[in-house]
Amino acid sequence: MDKRVETPPTQAPLSHADIRSILIGIMLAMFLAALDQTIVATAMPTIGRELGDVAHLPWIVTSYLLASTAVTPLYGKFADIHGRRVTLLGGIAIFVLGSLACALAPSLWLLVVARFVQGLGGGGLIAMAQTIIADMVPPKERGKYQVYIASVFFSSSLLGPVLGGVISEALHWSVIFWINLPLGLGAYWMTHTALKRLPRHERPHKLDVLGALLMTSATMTLLLALSWGGTHYPWSSPPIFGLIAGSVLLWLCFAWRLRTAAEPLIPLALLANPVVCDGTIAAGFGMGTFIGLTIYLPLYFETVAGLSAANSGMGLLPLTCGTVLGATASGRAMTRLNHYKRVPVIGLALALVGTAILIATAGRLPLMPFSLLLGLISICFGTLLPVATVSIQNAVAPHQLGTATGTANFFRQIGGALIVAIFGAIVLGGIGASGAGLSAETLKAGAVDRETMIRLFQYVFAATFAGFAFALIFLLRMKELPLRGSALAAAKEVAGE
Repeated sequence: MDKRVETPPTQAPLSHADIRSILIGIMLAMFLAALDQTIVATAMPTIGRELGDVAHLPWIVTSYLLASTAVTPLYGKFADIHGRRVTLLGGIAIFVLGSLACALAPSLWLLVVARFVQGLGGGGLIAMAQTIIADMVPPKERGKYQVYIASVFFSSSLLGPVLGGVISEALHWSVIFWINLPLGLGAYWMTHTALKRLPRHERPHKLDVLGALLMTSATMTLLLALSWGGTHYPWSSPPIFGLIAGSVLLWLCFAWRLRTAAEPLIPLALLANPVVCDGTIAAGFGMGTFIGLTIYLPLYFETVAGLSAANSGMGLLPLTCGTVLGATASGRAMTRLNHYKRVPVIGLALALVGTAILIATAGRLPLMPFSLLLGLISICFGTLLPVATVSIQNAVAPHQLGTATGTANFFRQIGGALIVAIFGAIVLGGIGASGAGLSAETLKAGAVDRETMIRLFQYVFAATFAGFAFALIFLLRMKELPLRGSALAAAKEVAGE
């Protein structure tokens, strides 16, 4: 039987102080996941040396990526069935246990297994935090709290690379995992009590286990193909072809399961919702393009601009910090504007202009103007993120918030993996290095001349232009629904559906 909203009608609404106390706890949980994505990268060379295995270092990142991406939509569905509190606390507990196993790992492959466990917990933390914020704050007022979310990603972007390098060199690489224990226990303690006051929207349903297994297997197979293609194996090689074919078959089986299951993992009505569909695709193209730039721009700084490895990381700051500023400004504008789509539409249009300048001036623009242009592009792109997330959450009933948010984050991560693979194919394939053992690291050492790299990055910037253009097209397609102004309005809307 389909039950309606389970929040008691007499429950007092959360005050700003209540919201702030809950926010602090879930911000710490978000910080755990966001910091882990940035702190490990700079420690990897030290980890490889001390564990005596440099060749298989990428598995430290790949195993976490496989697990965290695959389970993201599962967290959302589980939260809609069993509640946000138990789901978030479970994710934190798994993440902390995985971090403990990482810190104690005596070999690289045991570290890879521990990172997989850590990813099983970390994959749901950001999506669950966004869902809980949506439970507490109606869409019309959610922009006021965007600064809290933005501060998490801003601080993790700044602290992660620095802490990873300093800790691994001055102390021991395991410390980057040990610090997750007090942070995780603090997040667990702060959210355990605070989330008891959270409005309840879950409904009694069954988790589609077969659908979950099919989607998880399809995701992992696809991500393996994207991670290995063009680096470990040529794109046309039997292993990559087999992985892609296997992923396609599994996705087809998952689609069949969605159409035939009594309670599919992702409701068909949710996938058919035009706001959810267009908003997810727009954010997927935009975020995927942004991730691709953050991965390959250090290569541009080192091979074209002539910066050192340390300074190339600093060169990324305009890109990472600008996105936070743009998202904060756009989120706050949503509280005041009825036509809230105008901000990211203008922002993406300006980002396209900036990217066109990058294409035309690649290799000739001095470093300072180049960095300022990156900052402008980043700020303009950042305006898309809160609008896409809030629009998706605003278009679904409260009891579907977890599934919708988890699904949107899942496809953003898949889009990121696809676009990173495209960028890699442009760079490595353009110099005939696809599958030949020439990687981004050897390119940084000067294996290819500067003029060739300039030409290849013109193609990379052209792909960036295309990614932002598709994001703008689907944002324009997305229907601009009025934002609900109160939790009571949301409950009435669900009760009357």
